[in-house]
Amino acid sequence: MLTKLFVKSTLALEEFKKDQRGVTAIEYAIIGVAVSAIVLALFNGNLKDALTGAMSQITSNITNANDVS
Repeated sequence: MLTKLFVKSTLALEEFKKDQRGVTAIEYAIIGVAVSAIVLALFNGNLKDALTGAMSQITSNITNANDVS
């Protein structure tokens, strides 16, 4: 009985080592982190200012649209 358990465990571990399904997800996660770091490096402080300005403009347009109606 113990031998059967050992054999099944060994076979399951070998199959697990051969399984490549999760590798692609990990690669995409690493690429995503690298792209995020590059974007943050390029837009260091300017991105925050641009997003704040865009949100202010959107808020202003919505307010003006509500005032007109």
